[in-house]
Amino acid sequence: MLESDGSRRFVAHVERRVARGNLSGWIYVTTFPDIAVIVPAHNEELYVERALRSLVHQSLADDMYEIILVDDGSEDATARIAEKFVPQVRLLTNETCLGLPASINRGIQEANARYVVRVDADDYVHPDFLRILHLFLDLNPHMSAIACDYFKVNADEEHVSREAVDTSPIGCGIMFRKERLVEIGLYDESFLMAEDLDLRLRFERKWPIHRVELPLYRYRFHGENMTSDREDYDGYIERAMRKNADE
Repeated sequence: MLESDGSRRFVAHVERRVARGNLSGWIYVTTFPDIAVIVPAHNEELYVERALRSLVHQSLADDMYEIILVDDGSEDATARIAEKFVPQVRLLTNETCLGLPASINRGIQEANARYVVRVDADDYVHPDFLRILHLFLDLNPHMSAIACDYFKVNADEEHVSREAVDTSPIGCGIMFRKERLVEIGLYDESFLMAEDLDLRLRFERKWPIHRVELPLYRYRFHGENMTSDREDYDGYIERAMRKNADE
């Protein structure tokens, strides 16, 4: 398949018939998307539809990316809402709650793409989010990861502040080369909080995470965020720092 402007054209999850010379019949060829968007979700019925709508309406061609939602044992309507987006969204279900890092890892392992990016189910993104991050990685083979700036928004989607991802990093909105994540062992599933910090510390020991100075991600801050449980969260931060100081 030809490449144009440095971007490979893949067709997601469909079989394309190709005629070859004088061969009789058809040869079926299955090709894959460039990007997998991993959406971990646990009891996110209030917000998951907004997240998925923002992802299915990206400016990047549909055949360039796949959306994988991992429902981590939700007890509300999360799965039922996500089912409305099938087949645009691949829905994976954990029968019991395995935790955030295990759910993200499952999505990465199921992905058919060479780039992966996490978007949390209570967040949403700009229509050019995937196109711009993909372009940076595609045209810069020396880059192993690219992150964008973001707006912090409240439950009503009002912009509270614009944040620079290099000074106020978050675990979402970072597009990685999938093989780099595999190389460092993916997420540590024992970190039920601050899993993103632990991953970042291990990743940046080998490769930098580059920055796009565009606020393409919308990070929703509300009372149900995991990071609102400050005492437990701070404990996991300390653990991550100790672990990576020893390695």
